[in-house]
Amino acid sequence: MPIFQDAHGMAIKFFIQKDIPQEIQADVCETIAALGGRVEPKVPRAGFVLVQPGTAEEERLRLCWSTPERPERYFVPYSYVEACKVSGMLLKQIFLHEGKPIRMHIDSSIANVNVRATLATRIMHSGGDPTASAQLARVILADPNTEIFQHLVKTYQGEPEKYVESYLWVKKCIEKGQVIYTPVVYKNPGGRRPGEERTQFTEQDEEHLCDWIAAKIPYKETGGRTGNRLYQQLCEMAHDPEYSWVTRHTWQSWRERYKKNATRLDAKIAQIVDQKKPAHGEKGQYGYVRKPEEKPKRVRKKKSAMNDDSESPMAGLSTVHSMETYSVPMPVPVPLGGVLGPLPGPNDTFNPVAYSTPPPVFHNMSMPTPVTGQMDAATARQNAREEEMEDDDEWAIREGNAPTPAWAKRKADAEESPNKRARTNPPEAVAPPLHPIDQAVQDIAKEFRFTVEEVQEYYDKCGDPERTKNRFKKMRDVLNTLMDDDEEQSQPIV
Repeated sequence: MPIFQDAHGMAIKFFIQKDIPQEIQADVCETIAALGGRVEPKVPRAGFVLVQPGTAEEERLRLCWSTPERPERYFVPYSYVEACKVSGMLLKQIFLHEGKPIRMHIDSSIANVNVRATLATRIMHSGGDPTASAQLARVILADPNTEIFQHLVKTYQGEPEKYVESYLWVKKCIEKGQVIYTPVVYKNPGGRRPGEERTQFTEQDEEHLCDWIAAKIPYKETGGRTGNRLYQQLCEMAHDPEYSWVTRHTWQSWRERYKKNATRLDAKIAQIVDQKKPAHGEKGQYGYVRKPEEKPKRVRKKKSAMNDDSESPMAGLSTVHSMETYSVPMPVPVPLGGVLGPLPGPNDTFNPVAYSTPPPVFHNMSMPTPVTGQMDAATARQNAREEEMEDDDEWAIREGNAPTPAWAKRKADAEESPNKRARTNPPEAVAPPLHPIDQAVQDIAKEFRFTVEEVQEYYDKCGDPERTKNRFKKMRDVLNTLMDDDEEQSQPIV
């Protein structure tokens, strides 16, 4: 089955950003048609919108046509077509959260420029957004073999909607076809030490204590409710206005209060947990820590007497194996400049990643940069230059006595009456240049004297401009050979 056809054999629809250079559009259209897809003049309800990342037109298209009502409409760089061709498959859009691209930040601890650029390209081809800052990103990608990585893990350990992942995580998710974050594992907080009560406990103190334990250790069977660290962390929250009550007692007193009244307080905690129903190992619970990264196995290369490159310096990643693991058949990326940190200077040296595929067709695609301006979606959609496609029966054929399709109905303005006064219309605005496919359809209709609708209908079935042209040329030749009725009657009867 061709790459750009679904399970039912239907062509996948594509819409191309209009201001992309015409020579690039022509190459993209040719590749899409060769792989079984179809380029549409309107934005498809389900399909792909090919954009030029980092441009104002790309931002406008996303603002106009990215809506929750169209979850199967995806926005990807136009190099997505070539990437699918190189991969031999339709790349799934997996880096999405609630219908929107997952915002990712590529940390500077990944020092190799080619690896960072390839990461950004693969993220965009799979639906994600690699241009976010560390503060706004949902996922931060870093080199696990650096101290920066461990610092990032500790910094964001308590934030449930933020994840720190290895640069290899992107490749793992694409191979599995879904986003799977690194899980957390339980680590026993340990220790038991007695403490003393110094200030009288109130019912409100116990309520606060139960809420804290229910949030951190909702299930008693995991252990740790009598450990020291749980209550030390509670007292460390004193700087937060919501936890100003913790200063009434020392952490030892909070611990002893629970320890001496465990049976009664456990019942209250169970009621709170039953209402909130948290899951085991949910992010932010006490005692759960990030699962350690798997260390890649070192592969020893055999030294060659003729050519030994094993001693060449490698900038960026920690091991040669790490670089080899990421050598995938993807287009050669373009450095991302400010998005991915500072680029190497003229005196810096590094060995680029060796890719096994030839350079891609598209060399002048710019990588996205964060766009600062905000536009109103309703206004942008109202002033949109393109239109959204209707349902799949847009070019339906009339059968029998069925109603005339909408596309074939004559507009009321076109009907003219001999007594109708001519309308004086203001001068029309200059129409924008037609899409290459639309222009080809009109040229065929004009050359062989058929209607544009007839030519468009046949092209939608076959998807091949050359085949469409040959078809209507043959039809015109056949019509030219037909005799008029007068000539048929004048022919002698044999």
